[in-house]
Amino acid sequence: MGGGCHWCTEAVFLSLNGVDQVEQGFVSPHALDASFSEAVVITYDTAIISMKDLIEVHLHTHKSTSEHSFRHKYRSAIYVYSKEDFENASNILIALNPNFENQIITKVEYFHQFRPSEERFHNYYYENPEKPFCETYISPKLKTILTKFGKLANTEKISASRESI
Repeated sequence: MGGGCHWCTEAVFLSLNGVDQVEQGFVSPHALDASFSEAVVITYDTAIISMKDLIEVHLHTHKSTSEHSFRHKYRSAIYVYSKEDFENASNILIALNPNFENQIITKVEYFHQFRPSEERFHNYYYENPEKPFCETYISPKLKTILTKFGKLANTEKISASRESI
């Protein structure tokens, strides 16, 4: 998934039940190096959380309906590995679009290549919840998860950093 800073996106998905692993870095849906943008690769348990749930949380925790000057760095995307997942994700976007005031701009793209971010940035939020960046940009996203998607939230993990939320 891509949509904003990978620190933010990583924290969002690490805060959900059923998400086993989140790798942050740069994803390219194309063979050209210039097409890399910040994103995360998510491993999750489909018995606990669905693709639809992941996509819906994703759409509500980044600017999924607005183009901006940093879209080259922060592509709003759902990366998939198969034609079946491509069709499923596309249908989910269509079904969720009426829930938004503006048209969703998030694209479904085939995953091509991944470059991990530097190790020192992994698990950034949960290692640094008091940092100004985390308080300003990530904590509000976790509040959204708690209020809008409470049944999906890993409340134990979020509450450990709650003082900054």
